[in-house]
Amino acid sequence: MRVDGLFLSIIGVFFGIVGIVYWYTSYEDAGFVMLVGSAGLGLLPGLYYLWWSKRMKPLEGDIEDATMADGAGVIDSFPASSIWPFLLGMAALFTTMTFIFGLWMAPIAIALGVSAIIGGVVESRRGGTI
Repeated sequence: MRVDGLFLSIIGVFFGIVGIVYWYTSYEDAGFVMLVGSAGLGLLPGLYYLWWSKRMKPLEGDIEDATMADGAGVIDSFPASSIWPFLLGMAALFTTMTFIFGLWMAPIAIALGVSAIIGGVVESRRGGTI
């Protein structure tokens, strides 16, 4: 976690410096706000990871002489192909279209979303196909 924290913190500091330079050279608000937001998106998780890396045992990426076998964990079973992620994506599409075209699409989005969630849970419990 220490390596990840340092990497994200360096990205945050970089965007902070670029944002300050951008502010003084262009006086444009939108770009400055986006660069400050990018700095925050780097600094917040980076500093959080650094804070936790001092309180827990080092991970495999933090150990200098770690091997690939040290980082290997339990590999779970995943279905090879499934229709449920596609249906969940269609539910998200119809949810977005509900905001555009009206509430008459909401029942379709709800039906697709509920069926995708139930189907995915049932498929994961059985270990593959339904």
